[in-house]
Amino acid sequence: MKKKVAILFGGQSTEHEVSRVSAASVLKNIDLSKFDVYPIGITKDGKWFQYTGSIDKIENGEWEEDQSYKVANGQEFLFDRRADVVFPVLHGLYGEDGTIQGLCKLQNLPCVGPGVMSSAVCMDKVYTKYVLENFGVKQAQYVVVNAHEYLKNKEEIINSIEDKLGYSVFIKPANSGSSVGISKAHNREELEKGLEFGLKFDRKVLVEETINAREVEVAVLGNDEPIAATPGEVIPANEFYDYEAKYSNAESKLLIPAALSEEKLEKIKEEAIKIYKNLDCAGMSRVDFLVEKETEEIYLNEINTLPGFTQISMYPKMWQASGKSYTDLITELIELAVERNNR
Repeated sequence: MKKKVAILFGGQSTEHEVSRVSAASVLKNIDLSKFDVYPIGITKDGKWFQYTGSIDKIENGEWEEDQSYKVANGQEFLFDRRADVVFPVLHGLYGEDGTIQGLCKLQNLPCVGPGVMSSAVCMDKVYTKYVLENFGVKQAQYVVVNAHEYLKNKEEIINSIEDKLGYSVFIKPANSGSSVGISKAHNREELEKGLEFGLKFDRKVLVEETINAREVEVAVLGNDEPIAATPGEVIPANEFYDYEAKYSNAESKLLIPAALSEEKLEKIKEEAIKIYKNLDCAGMSRVDFLVEKETEEIYLNEINTLPGFTQISMYPKMWQASGKSYTDLITELIELAVERNNR
């Protein structure tokens, strides 16, 4: 008997548009001989709808106007437990931060990806650092800036960043994905602008030293015994891998495998699995590293618990390069969610 899979897309985060494209890719590739699929769209203002229309209209956003295929109160599909499994193709806040995971937990519904605690910790870049410091994971030097403190002690905070980190630095909202809200500062004026820009997206901002590094990503899959795919390397078209470089600029390049020795690739895979386990992840995550160009020292950059599933996203591409097709990957993720829920 086929399992009923509710695929959630859209959402209220700044990654709403990316979510739609990811969901369309999943819907086009899921094995319909094994699963009955029920797409549920969430608008930017938080309304839920079942949607049975064209997948292309999900991708381009026209689904919201497609009234003949929209059924109100889409959340009832979850609340009434008509789904067997939930696949939240929701990136960022309210989808990747433990919110949807908690809703599924209350309903005793298997949910693809990590659970409540690990989703919440991994979503917050600051708390990811706090936790992993206790496990000896090497990370860039950083300063945390709180909006309330920044308004009171702006000059003091900027001085402390300059004293500790110098220039250049990256400025990142603590809870944001797809590089939304991130900027790079080469001087005091850019730092001030970057902090004010980042604080528009979150009340907490992470400022990190710049490491002269290559960007290497690892796809991890599994529950208690996770495995890692062949690492890939990102060569951004822009100064760093920002939103535009990820989703719009065809000049950005993805190398799979990353141009490193076999020994170094294995070391990175081991580190990715260690981090995955330390953060109690399940199902999937993409672990992103910085590999210093001269020394090849490995630094954690961040971890994404519901990474992109677009046609150009690294997570499925790394598994394809490791011999696992897109369709098989989706099937395995659903099976892992059921396995985890039964324990």
